[in-house]
Amino acid sequence: MNDQRTEPEKDGPAVPPAKDVEQPTAATGGRAAQVLREVTTGGFGVTVLAFVLALVIGGLLIIAVDPDVTDAASYIFARPADFFGAAWASVTDAYTAMFRGAVFNYDAPTAARALRPLTETMTVATPLIIAALGIAIGFRAGLFNIGAQGQVLMGAAIGGYVGFTWSLPPVLHLLLALLGGILAGGVWAGIAGFLKARTGAHEVIVTIMLNYVSLYLVAFLLTTSAFTREGSNQPKSPGIRENAQLPLLLGDQFRLHAGFVVAILAAFFVWWLMTRSTWGFRFRAVGSNPNAARTAGMAVSSSFVLVMVVSGALTGLAGAVQILGTEKALTGGIAGSIGFDAITVALLGRSKPLGIFFAGLLYAGLNVGGRVMESSTGTSINIVLVIQALVVLFIAAPPLVRAIFRLPSQPALTKGASA
Repeated sequence: MNDQRTEPEKDGPAVPPAKDVEQPTAATGGRAAQVLREVTTGGFGVTVLAFVLALVIGGLLIIAVDPDVTDAASYIFARPADFFGAAWASVTDAYTAMFRGAVFNYDAPTAARALRPLTETMTVATPLIIAALGIAIGFRAGLFNIGAQGQVLMGAAIGGYVGFTWSLPPVLHLLLALLGGILAGGVWAGIAGFLKARTGAHEVIVTIMLNYVSLYLVAFLLTTSAFTREGSNQPKSPGIRENAQLPLLLGDQFRLHAGFVVAILAAFFVWWLMTRSTWGFRFRAVGSNPNAARTAGMAVSSSFVLVMVVSGALTGLAGAVQILGTEKALTGGIAGSIGFDAITVALLGRSKPLGIFFAGLLYAGLNVGGRVMESSTGTSINIVLVIQALVVLFIAAPPLVRAIFRLPSQPALTKGASA
């Protein structure tokens, strides 16, 4: 008994409990490890891992369809190095071509041509970012605006009409043309919001139907004298007057225009609206729990209308930017797939302005680089479409990404951190 009591005095002070020892570690190295785990398993980390996983699967598809790889596979057991070398060359050639077409062409003879891919990516991303910001407002308010395609068309039609019909001073003409696109998109989406507020009609069905209405309405307008170019039998409007065009940012050798600045300003506006304004608080409250918002005295029905109007105003602005900055004339296919792609961009960006901005650049880069990849290596651009779909799939299912990479779940990390 005496030996047991004096043992701590012989060997030094008693060792404190394990809990006391871990406290300083959590403040130093443990804190760094915790931050690393949060980065790799949080929303941003899952997005990056989802993109990497999609690229890996896309690489496997490139290998599967490459004729040189399939030829080498026929004698893989005799000379395995040939197969793996051909597979590696196939994937690296495809992805480097995509990089050169979307970001930086290091083989270009001049600096201007080397930077042109990045400017093309920014140009293609501009309407995607603006339209996705509008869709994100609806998402965060609990409304699914699937009618962005029609709102982009209407914004392009009205904004373009102001641009090629009116004759006004430079700055005023451009601002009124942009305003025309904003109003057209807001009114078009407001129809769905009004019907939902007054009759309970589901916004998804209404906005999808309005897509078809806008498509055929624009096709009809292009047959009228007001929207048809003089001396042409093609369904194409007159060109946008110079005073209404968005100015180029880097000179005539690049297509990048001031619409990209408009996209940045729109992202700041959406951030302020949803996080700093009373309207944004109402939108988020209605989206989280309409019944609770109604109990708190908020006008839920009018909020539905306002959400759709603001959402459509942004998507209409995207259409106006597209015609005033990139296309310079109205055609039936001016919207392309901007409205539908913007839904994907909003999902990739998790309905947050900063996330949408970078998601739009990523999505546009895949499209622009995919065309260069196809022309340079013969790899089908459908591979790019598969990669885009896989990114959305994996981002929509974070537990799947964590399971594939064997990462701890977010609730477990929170519990461990709090302990």
